[in-house]
Amino acid sequence: DPDAWGQVEPLEPRSVNVEFVSANPTGPLHVGNARGAFIGDLLSRILEAGGQRVTREYYFNDVGGQIPNLGASIAALRRGEPVPEDGYHGDYVEDLARQVPDDVWEGATAPGVDAAGVLGHWAAGVVREGIEASLARLGVRFDVWTTEASLHEGGWVERAVARLREGGHVYEQDGAVWFRSTDFGDDKDRVIYRSNGEPTYFAADIGYVTEKFSRGFDHLIYIWGADHHGTVARVRNAAGAMGYDPERVQMHLYSWVRFVRDGVEVSMSKRAGEYVTLDELLSEVGVDAARWFFASRGATSAIDFDIEQMRGHREALEQGHYEEASKNPVYYVQYAHARIASILRKAADAGLAPAATVAGTLSGAPEGALARAIVRFPEVVEDAVTGEETQGITAYATELATAFHAFYRDARVVDVDAPERSAARLALARAAQITLARTLGLLGISAPEAM
Repeated sequence: DPDAWGQVEPLEPRSVNVEFVSANPTGPLHVGNARGAFIGDLLSRILEAGGQRVTREYYFNDVGGQIPNLGASIAALRRGEPVPEDGYHGDYVEDLARQVPDDVWEGATAPGVDAAGVLGHWAAGVVREGIEASLARLGVRFDVWTTEASLHEGGWVERAVARLREGGHVYEQDGAVWFRSTDFGDDKDRVIYRSNGEPTYFAADIGYVTEKFSRGFDHLIYIWGADHHGTVARVRNAAGAMGYDPERVQMHLYSWVRFVRDGVEVSMSKRAGEYVTLDELLSEVGVDAARWFFASRGATSAIDFDIEQMRGHREALEQGHYEEASKNPVYYVQYAHARIASILRKAADAGLAPAATVAGTLSGAPEGALARAIVRFPEVVEDAVTGEETQGITAYATELATAFHAFYRDARVVDVDAPERSAARLALARAAQITLARTLGLLGISAPEAM
């Protein structure tokens, strides 16, 4: 059953919500957001291989000053005026200013209308469409798209505060509403509503916990950048205070990536309009190579991503310079899969086909070494599920590709003078191919039939 090969029995069957990326809809996805996209998607794939029911979720922050700031920037450019000091710059903002439909502009500039708010929310919708398209290109899908505004409009923040209040974990001081976070070991209490009645980001966080658990999830996973470290404890403390098990609220914090071009770090600033977009990165290095890069490194490891080096490997592959291209391990592994496909085609042309079983043919050293590598696959998957990391998967894929290349070097696979032995060895080669395809599939990487 090739489609189920490597699928492991769940250690604890769970319905898991994985929320990741969640970049604000104020500009295109840039490579600074990329690691969260890769980590969230890879983790979701691994959890599903471990029998978990996974819902992928994206959270848009559409409340606060950033959306109106984007709108004010568009309005200024449209009028030929300088962008406000706290506004957004860059070619994409100029593009948005040119794209504003006449009816939207007329409505935004009508007397008494908040032009920045109207234009900002229109632009956020356009940006969101671009974000969805970029993620689809990467092979990342989401089941649910949630906005911060919906948490307030749906009453989820009020429900969360009511739960905290019932437990005696809320008090009022100086006109503000506070959560007694110090009761749970925090260094200070946290504001939920400011003295002017405006909710804080923390208010949305606790409302979101309540809303997610209301959908029947057993476990919540948040994929956050390292700069969110200070938020972890207060959100988990509030979850516990509301009666939820804080162990079922899990945050994965990932280290930032330094993207390098020609030895110089690429700066990242959405407001300044200085960045490399995710689309540009994928165009230069390819989806498969980018996925492998992030899958092969632990989420908490600080790393450099050399764009030029990765692009060089891709160009070498396209030009047929395999020795240079294989310095990138993803191409090395993909080549093993493609090589087996070529062998099977060659065998078919010679009138040979894989046997129905490899039983009784594994006594030889080449066969035994490859067989031992193949049957480790479910164990590797189980380790990845338990550790919630994927670098063991990439290491195994490289090991399996190496084992196959050695097998093919030492054992004659296609031999019309020994059809039974060839059939058995072809069956083993086919098993290796299936395993390579499943391994790459877990990482969202293609398994080509030819290279």
